[in-house]
Amino acid sequence: MSIDNYIVTPLDSAALNTKEQYSFYFKIVKHAFEELIASLLNNNICNEKETIFIKQYTELLIYSIEALRVKYLFNDEDKMRIDLTESGFPNYMEFRYLVNDLSLKYEFLEKLPKVETLKSDFLETLFKHKENINQVKLHQAASIIYYSTIDNRYIFKRFVQGKIIKSDKYQSKYLISWSFYDITYNRPFICFMYFNYDGKDINDYKSKIYEVLKIAADRSINLDTIAYLIDKKLDKIHPKRIKKLDLGPLHNVFAKDENVFTHTLLTSISNKNMPMTSFSMSLCIEEVFSKGSFKEGSFLNKQELQIWENEKKKEYLFTPHKVMQLFYDKIPETINLLSKPPFIINEVE
Repeated sequence: MSIDNYIVTPLDSAALNTKEQYSFYFKIVKHAFEELIASLLNNNICNEKETIFIKQYTELLIYSIEALRVKYLFNDEDKMRIDLTESGFPNYMEFRYLVNDLSLKYEFLEKLPKVETLKSDFLETLFKHKENINQVKLHQAASIIYYSTIDNRYIFKRFVQGKIIKSDKYQSKYLISWSFYDITYNRPFICFMYFNYDGKDINDYKSKIYEVLKIAADRSINLDTIAYLIDKKLDKIHPKRIKKLDLGPLHNVFAKDENVFTHTLLTSISNKNMPMTSFSMSLCIEEVFSKGSFKEGSFLNKQELQIWENEKKKEYLFTPHKVMQLFYDKIPETINLLSKPPFIINEVE
């Protein structure tokens, strides 16, 4: 049976109200990220090491959205909502609630029935009384699965720190990555910094680097501002290139923003011209690089800082062929503004 036949999503609502909607939304997000990762590498948009890190960060996001699906599976009181900004992803507060929930999971588990008790109740209801399990019991069972199986270490938090590895690109010896979920845009961002280090062992300075990144680069602000703050606060490193990836918006039937791609897609879906499985994903990449350095400070305490230059912002679109045809038909002027023609990816099956 087609997904259209049993999922009804009003175009004026951003809430996921049924198990089918949760499952379908998770399927779209998971598929979109898998297709994005493959396309990034195949089209030389990011190098191999960057793509590996992007895959790891998106896996955390997919894991977190699956955790939300389990959390709300049989919850009739609360529903997960897709953010109304240009996002297509859950509001950042949903991820914050996940972290809070799991920090108190043992307290919550103590208040729930024991697993064996629930099993006995289920068997008696189904086989002895020939009745359906009531929603309260189903919610309790889902809550037990949620609190006992979801691992807090794999939740996509507001800021996720990556490790420092060696690099041979951009005249740099090291590469570090980090990711954050911006509370204004409600989208995930992934950053990379290529740099050199003055000291002997990078591990001696690692905690300082992590500390500065968490303070200075945990939100989406101008990239040259981020670059200057990092360079200023970390006197022993010399950044050479910083790259920021804005993942999204994810244009799909659950998104309710005013983005031209989302609006065009939703209009076509509401008119029954496109299936509900239709989606596309935007990606914006910003980069700054060092074109030299200068000295700043007093005569006895000068610090070498980089002179930053911005590369032209790159805007990409990843979309199945049918959706691409729709965009070329309805909004060709917007498509022509992209850095490259849309990259074709597979539809949701």
